[in-house]
Amino acid sequence: MKKEHIEPFFAALKAANPQPNTELEYTSVFELLTAVLLSAQATDVGVNKATRKLFPVAHTPQQILDLGLEGLESYIKTIGLYRSKARHLMETCRILVERHGGEVPRTREALEALPGVGRKTANVVLNVAFGQPTMAVDTHIFRVGNRTGLAPGKNPYEVEMQLMKRVPPAYLVDSHHWLILLGRYVCQARKPRCWECRVAPWCDYQPKTLAP
Repeated sequence: MKKEHIEPFFAALKAANPQPNTELEYTSVFELLTAVLLSAQATDVGVNKATRKLFPVAHTPQQILDLGLEGLESYIKTIGLYRSKARHLMETCRILVERHGGEVPRTREALEALPGVGRKTANVVLNVAFGQPTMAVDTHIFRVGNRTGLAPGKNPYEVEMQLMKRVPPAYLVDSHHWLILLGRYVCQARKPRCWECRVAPWCDYQPKTLAP
C-alpha cells in the first residue's frame, strides 16, 4: 500500500465507525483482562456467553480465587482450552492479589509476567483500558495487514512493528479495533467481501472479489 493511501484508508474506517471498541463485554479493567485471557483461540461471542454468568458471581481477583479451580471451570467450560485457561487465570489472580493489591498493572512488563498473558493480550489491555497506542495483532489483523499491503510481515510481531510505523498518529489508538472488525466481517479469510468494503479503493489486494 502506497504511503499516500494510508490516510484515506483510515479516514474511511473512522467515518464508518468513529468510536470503535472491543466486542468483549466488561465493566472493569480486571474483567477486560479476564475476557481477553479467555478469548485465545475462542470467539468473543463464546467468551461473552460464559462471562455473563461468571462476572455477576466473581468480578475481582479475590472472588475468582474464592471460587476455586473447579468452581471457575464450571463457569468457563464452554470455552475452548478451558482447563488451562482456568489454571492461568487462577494463578494470575493470585499474583494480582499478592503483588499488585488486586489491581491490574499498567505496564507491559508486569502484564506479560502474568500467566496466560502474552504480548497480544497485554496490548489489548494497554490499549482498551489505558488508552495506550498499542497494536494487538490477532489472525484478523495479520491477514488484513498482509492482504491489503498496509503492513506486510511474516509473523504477528513483524506486522505489529509495521503498523506502529505506518499508521498515522491520529488513528493509532483506535486502529486495531478498526482492523479487527474489518478482518472479522469484511476482509474474511476464505473470500474477502471486496464489493462492500469501504477501503477497497486503497487496498493492494487483486483481483477484487465480486458480489455473489
